[in-house]
Amino acid sequence: KRGLLVRSYGSGQQVKLPGPSLEKPNVYTFDTPYEFMYKDLYNKDASLYTQNGVLHMLDRNRRIKEKPERFQDSRERFDVIFTVEERIFDQVMEDLENRDKRTNEIVHVINIDVIDNPEDATLGAFMLCELGQKMEATNDLDNAIDEILTEFESKTKRTILHAVSFY
Repeated sequence: KRGLLVRSYGSGQQVKLPGPSLEKPNVYTFDTPYEFMYKDLYNKDASLYTQNGVLHMLDRNRRIKEKPERFQDSRERFDVIFTVEERIFDQVMEDLENRDKRTNEIVHVINIDVIDNPEDATLGAFMLCELGQKMEATNDLDNAIDEILTEFESKTKRTILHAVSFY
């Protein structure tokens, strides 16, 4: 909607969605369609999963693509990769470092921690969109990125992790 080309991936071994308690998440494989997850959780407890926003998120996701995708299984190339948790940042960096380098194209990996709940996820999405638009607007991202990130960090009062890797 905001003019950026965006893809969304998971990075773990499986898809974990909030369950009735922290100790009991709902766990699915990456090849499980969003439609199945939606119906499964709706049948388990429509009230709980409506109230916590999971059904809304799955409804949106199933209109975008069939099922979740795992970053480590993709060979698509990006200029920038955003992560929203330091653990995920580390997984992405490890995967990129272990790939065969073929073209030496640069990729910037940027982390801004976002709490995993519907309200903070919405705020985080707006922040990442704004940051992405600032990056898109520059003619030379590699030379401008430090300034963009420093300004953004100062404005949002959020710590940003930034690393560079290559394809």
